[in-house]
Amino acid sequence: MLICGVDEAGRGPLAGAVYAAAVILDPDRAIHGLADSKTLSEKKRERLALDIRQHALAWSVASSSVEEIDRLNILQASLLAMKRAIENLRARDGELLVPQQVLVDGLHCPKIGIPARAIVKGDSREASIAAASILAKTARDEEMYALHALYPQYDFAKHKGYPTKDHMARLMQHGVSSIHRRSYAPVRKILESA
Repeated sequence: MLICGVDEAGRGPLAGAVYAAAVILDPDRAIHGLADSKTLSEKKRERLALDIRQHALAWSVASSSVEEIDRLNILQASLLAMKRAIENLRARDGELLVPQQVLVDGLHCPKIGIPARAIVKGDSREASIAAASILAKTARDEEMYALHALYPQYDFAKHKGYPTKDHMARLMQHGVSSIHRRSYAPVRKILESA
């Protein structure tokens, strides 16, 4: 049975897209060290992401834009990114692969025509969800490094868009950029006070 694990990264930050990944692991090619991406060092996540892309039966990464987050809300945008990732699962040869069951980290499942089950703390309980959490996190981090090059004044490489004290100070100093989530209260407050 083809079981696909799904997870997202980037619900909490004030800037950038939300990412989701879907992974079908190969039962004959175990990937050692899989765990919830938040518990791994950046270096370990990057090494595991490479292993996952090389050894999984199929994987996919997708996102929902800042505009979609602001229009739909973060939960719906996360579910949309998950749906996109599941629908674009590709085998190593590039062929689309449709899973028979989907396991999703958290409380909610995207609307898809495949049996799906939400698992709280699934990224620490299911290897395929852990693999998806790693791919989603490394893809989002990559985007934040790219955005750092475009908007160095916000220091995205350091805080990845999360509402740290430093990020909030930089937002107050430089104002809201086009890649900040305007529907998020801290960003909205800055816009309203401008």
